[in-house]
Amino acid sequence: MARRFIVVLAHPLPESYAASVAKTVVETLRDRGHQADLLDLYREDFDPRLSAAERAAYFDTPCDTSGVDPIIARLRAADGLILVFPQWWFNFPAILKGFFDRVFAPGVAFTHDLAGGRIRPALGNIRHLYAFTTTGSPWWMVKFYMGDPVRRLLKRGIAAFCAKDVDFRMLALHDMDRVSEAQLTAHLDRVRALTARL
Repeated sequence: MARRFIVVLAHPLPESYAASVAKTVVETLRDRGHQADLLDLYREDFDPRLSAAERAAYFDTPCDTSGVDPIIARLRAADGLILVFPQWWFNFPAILKGFFDRVFAPGVAFTHDLAGGRIRPALGNIRHLYAFTTTGSPWWMVKFYMGDPVRRLLKRGIAAFCAKDVDFRMLALHDMDRVSEAQLTAHLDRVRALTARL
């Protein structure tokens, strides 16, 4: 069954390895008959800063999302969300964090109970959330020393709180600055194989 995916790329360099990963994802999805909407945050000049007005209206009903409504429409039209980004300082690039801050707003990604503070998932259309990422650190440092913070944030936080029963997967290439060309190519093959399961 053909589905629609939004592929979010968060890297400032158009010739980056992350861009190659995003291209591989988009091509694989389209080869399998799916629709792929590439949202390149840098190329589309996305402003990651949550404005004073947006923050002041955060608990209003509805929340003011007018500054990002076109992106919200693209997210709501998708059956799956695929994130492509490097990890910097064991975290998201600032532009991707800003994407979550501004686009994953109340009434869009979740609803909240103002009395009890609980939040309920609101992105019922998102059935798949995949993340393809790279790190400059070796896997053991990311996993054992740091506790794999990006995976935990995505799986336990964003995926669990915003999309009920979502199929979450994450594929990382570690020690990025020291891998060979053959390893880079092999990783793209893994990206292609995982994407082809959608």
